[in-house]
Amino acid sequence: MMTGTEKILAHIDADAREKADAVLKAAEEKCAAIRAEYEQKASALYSSRIREGVKACQDREDGALRISRMEARKCMLAVKQEMVSKSFDMAKDSIVDLPEAEYVAFLKKLAEKAGAAEGGEIILNSRDRASIGEKLITALNSGSAELRLSEETRDIAGGLILRKGNVEANSSVELLIDMVRGELSGKLADQLFA
Repeated sequence: MMTGTEKILAHIDADAREKADAVLKAAEEKCAAIRAEYEQKASALYSSRIREGVKACQDREDGALRISRMEARKCMLAVKQEMVSKSFDMAKDSIVDLPEAEYVAFLKKLAEKAGAAEGGEIILNSRDRASIGEKLITALNSGSAELRLSEETRDIAGGLILRKGNVEANSSVELLIDMVRGELSGKLADQLFA
């Protein structure tokens, strides 16, 4: 049997266990509440970071797409400009490579527009001077013009330069092409890329 002291000690021990169990249960409940609160915060933070990451990726993708489209447009523009430029080069070559009679007639018209009726001297490139220079002067002097073929040549693809004293009228093929390039480039590009 238990003595009085043993009963008191047993009762104190039971009370202490009960209080300890109550403190332990309260601590476990508080821990569970804190854990639930932080799990909820962690879940919200995780979701927020995922959304931010997805948005950042989408922004990067959109930026890269914009840049690639811009680069594609730049490349396409460069190709168009190159093709337009080549078209003008081909036009220059086709004028310079006209059959002789047509080329002489073309040069005669250029000289007449430049004021050849008032006389002067015709400057050509070395190739044209040697091959058609005299024929051009003969064709031009068939009227009342007093033109002569200059001994001087110029580094031009074709066409001519009419010199009267210190004044020169440049009717080179390069200059003629350059004069219409600005006006016709857009139209030519429209035709090439329609």
